[in-house]
Amino acid sequence: MDDTAAFPSARPVPQGILLAAGLGSRFDPSGRQDKLLQTLADGRPLLWHSAHHLASALPAPLAVIRPGQDVRRRVLEAAGCRVLEAASACAGMGAALAAAVQASTEASGWVVALGDMPWIPPDLIRRIAAAIDAPDAIAAPFHATQRGHPVAFGPAWLQTLCGLQGDSGARDLLRRRTLIRIDCTSPSILRDVDLPDDLAAPT
Repeated sequence: MDDTAAFPSARPVPQGILLAAGLGSRFDPSGRQDKLLQTLADGRPLLWHSAHHLASALPAPLAVIRPGQDVRRRVLEAAGCRVLEAASACAGMGAALAAAVQASTEASGWVVALGDMPWIPPDLIRRIAAAIDAPDAIAAPFHATQRGHPVAFGPAWLQTLCGLQGDSGARDLLRRRTLIRIDCTSPSILRDVDLPDDLAAPT
């Protein structure tokens, strides 16, 4: 299946959310290097790429960071994101996602992307957003048998997402729910930056 598709113009566009509050402790256990600010081959931070791709696909995405992450804020704003500083994000990914959904309760749905996945193309993000065609729908991309990111949620999941806590994000929900599957030829939906070697461009 082709990885490109325009979002249906007659349907409200879901709110894009970028989770960008993590510390990346596996990347540098000493904490001296900010994983999300490491540069790719073009000299831009990997966080800029993740944010720019989401902003190119969905208008005015909302990026979640911890208070005081001022450099991340500047990078995100330069890439086209609005920024939410949430103290609760220090508790983990689930809490960060809950804060973003609580700040966008009027949205027609949410497309949740990760700040350390800079190679997901905008056209694919639009395909995933367009797939949530019912209030209780959840859509996710798959490469072969593996589920990737981003994941889209219909508006019926508002209260569930607002109630997330800790670091598990929506993982438990995705295990229990039958997903709308978006088959994808690109392994970029699986590729994050966890360790320094992961910064190399895909081959």
